[in-house]
Amino acid sequence: MDQDIDAAAVLDATREWLEKAVIGLGLCPFAKAVHAHGQIRYAISLATTPAELIDDLVAELRMLVDSDPAVVDTTLLAVPRMFPDFEDYNDFLDIADSLVDEMDLAGVIQIASFHPGYRFAGTMKDAIENYTNRSPYPLFHLLREDSVEKAVTTYPDVADIPERNIVTLNNLGIEGWRALMAKK
Repeated sequence: MDQDIDAAAVLDATREWLEKAVIGLGLCPFAKAVHAHGQIRYAISLATTPAELIDDLVAELRMLVDSDPAVVDTTLLAVPRMFPDFEDYNDFLDIADSLVDEMDLAGVIQIASFHPGYRFAGTMKDAIENYTNRSPYPLFHLLREDSVEKAVTTYPDVADIPERNIVTLNNLGIEGWRALMAKK
């Protein structure tokens, strides 16, 4: 991957993706409120090795746990210098989840995954449903379990979200997705 990274551009692209796709298409009905209240932390790891990324991930996990949820409820950690290959990213998720356990944060923090080449098991590479988790850069979404539980209990038909997202993306189509993401 390109080692000359413009951190501000990475974070801007991440915000734009969140606003256009995640919130704009309603892929995550819980994102709009934390976005509107400015409770999302956008962070970047310029790591080029797993060890450096582990250090950055540990720091972000600590920062989130130590923050007031009214100020920082969730974190999007972009990793633009690593994981051009989705399989490598997916393998690293096991390490990330192990860090959560090692830091005694199981049940406190969970990690959701997003990647430019995201691919659900059993799907074709360009299947539209993969785009629900396709972000401009590899991302680790650090979520507070309490916030997830609260959101789930207040939202009707949570189990229907994945199917509704597939319908939304099927209606949009890959060309529609590309056009949406190309708009400034």
